[in-house]
Amino acid sequence: MREVTPRRIIEMKGKEKITMITAYDYPSALIADKAGIDIIFVGDSLGMVVYGEKNTLNVSMEQMVLHTGAVAKAVKRALVLADMPFASYEIDVEEGVRNAVRLIRAGADAVKIEGGYDHRKLVRKLVRMGIPVMGHTGLTPQRYLQLGGYRLMGETEEEIEEILRDAKSLEKSGAFAIVIEFTLADVARLVTEEVSIPTIGIGAGPYVDGQVLVWHDVLGLYENQPPFAKRYANLREVILEALVKFREDVKAGRFPGRDHYWEFLDKEDFEGKKRRVLERLKNYE
Repeated sequence: MREVTPRRIIEMKGKEKITMITAYDYPSALIADKAGIDIIFVGDSLGMVVYGEKNTLNVSMEQMVLHTGAVAKAVKRALVLADMPFASYEIDVEEGVRNAVRLIRAGADAVKIEGGYDHRKLVRKLVRMGIPVMGHTGLTPQRYLQLGGYRLMGETEEEIEEILRDAKSLEKSGAFAIVIEFTLADVARLVTEEVSIPTIGIGAGPYVDGQVLVWHDVLGLYENQPPFAKRYANLREVILEALVKFREDVKAGRFPGRDHYWEFLDKEDFEGKKRRVLERLKNYE
């Protein structure tokens, strides 16, 4: 069992801020784990940042299982959380259970489900089975068509009520934590105060119990990023510069240099081998 467990995450509420970041492959997960991140999240955002989709709706269970397995192999300390992709749990509870089991068998320690009240039966079922569940309220990207786009949530009384209802339902159903996305900070603060389980924000202000960001946003791998993301490095420029130098070195004959290849030390020995090989190959012509 990994060091960071759902129970450990619950115990951190009000005592220590929780850190969570997405990772979609083995090398990224290795680095995130070594950095001491608490939760490494295989998010369905991989559809957009890895596969170039315009939204998350086309992400399949097969993709999630594949990427979860790669991440799980790398992580020794952090909790590995896997997203339930669109249409993998909405149809009925039984299908949701089957797909959650696939992610756990791929190496996840817990699964995340968008929404709260609407999926309370599934959350209860999974928790009774021993599968930890994290909820997700506020902006739920899998419902962006219904919401009218990726917009700030919690401005109306109806939205505040829905967000708080989702959170309380998730708490009652046994979820161990809740993501609150792109929501007014006052509303996220209200939710954090009203539930006993941790809240983890993304674009939801400082009053939550932890923060999550997307790997590519933190490292600056794309020119454009969400307004709530902080860029901690500009790896796009570093990578671009390295690739330009590689291209220039190859074109100019500077790479490979003498330190990057090997030759026969005994040239006469090589000439003898070459002569015999070429002679034998004549039989194949």
